[in-house]
Amino acid sequence: MKPFIVFALAALALSAVQSGAADGADDSAERAFARFWDARSPEDAAKAADGVVKSGVSVGEALARLRRGRPYRADAPRGVLARTHRTMGADFNYSVDVPESYDSSRQYRVRILLHGGVMMRDTGAPRAGRGGPMNVTLRGDEQIYVMPTSWRDAPWWTDAQVDNLRSILDTLKRTYNIDENRVALSGVSDGATAAYYVAMRDTTPYASFEPLNGFIMVLGNESLGIEGDLYAGNLRNKPFFAVNGALDPLYPAAVVGRYTEKLVKSGVAIDYHPRADGVHSTAWWPDVKDSFESFVRQHPRIPIPDQLTWETDRVDRRNRAHWLVIDKLIGHAADPIRDDADLFARRRPRCWFLPTRSI
Repeated sequence: MKPFIVFALAALALSAVQSGAADGADDSAERAFARFWDARSPEDAAKAADGVVKSGVSVGEALARLRRGRPYRADAPRGVLARTHRTMGADFNYSVDVPESYDSSRQYRVRILLHGGVMMRDTGAPRAGRGGPMNVTLRGDEQIYVMPTSWRDAPWWTDAQVDNLRSILDTLKRTYNIDENRVALSGVSDGATAAYYVAMRDTTPYASFEPLNGFIMVLGNESLGIEGDLYAGNLRNKPFFAVNGALDPLYPAAVVGRYTEKLVKSGVAIDYHPRADGVHSTAWWPDVKDSFESFVRQHPRIPIPDQLTWETDRVDRRNRAHWLVIDKLIGHAADPIRDDADLFARRRPRCWFLPTRSI
């Protein structure tokens, strides 16, 4: 359960108690919470929250139920599953690999894997492996693996894909017992470059980012048609584990390493692993796997961080980082101060955020 939902429901429950809501309405609260937990989307959950307040549940009981979390079905589907999510008028196919040993009584880590070769795919048809949905190729610890799909008309570096990843994760959390503070976003090639993009646009759901064989400066290519400005300073909020090959003809480690050093000097936490024998493949995975998984285990998400760095050029989206919500932008008349992490040219004058609301 996300902290802001806990706070919102607690505040609503307190309001109901102060307005004279009766205690002891156990049956009503049970039904109201059942509807809340059964909601299939954040929007439905928000509507169901009103029923929780009206049930007359006490603040203490509401918080206790929220801390316990939703009940999970013991017979939830396992194995490699083909799924489809619809957002922004398009169908987004994805695969989920749930351990056969899945136990609904304990929490599971999640690793989202973003594939490469985006511009070579004409459609969003399911990515199939032997016998059906795509299987995990970079397998590590026992966890739930998520393999979304991207293609030429819906590349990773779009608002639609950011929304898609969020919605997939939300759907899984409503079915499986997922540790919200241990969701890692990784990718290979285009998918690795996209990990940087998502970190600059939607950091909140993720604990860490693991770009493999990617290059952040690909996002500076105007032919990609990325909407709005990119703010490399936003990368300071989460740790990175990155791998590049010295023999990679696309993104050689020597070139990527120079930008990686620039980001590190600007305060971005990057555990960088150049591979002397690496080309544009993941043949090195058996040698890197243990370090990769150890990094992920050692970097859980801090749901309510003490410090945040966030810039945006819009207040209707891309304006939230954990507890910080930017709801107003003010221009800066003078030339902006450009720090070492400011890697991308601005399409418009820089805006400084004025945080006037946080929940």
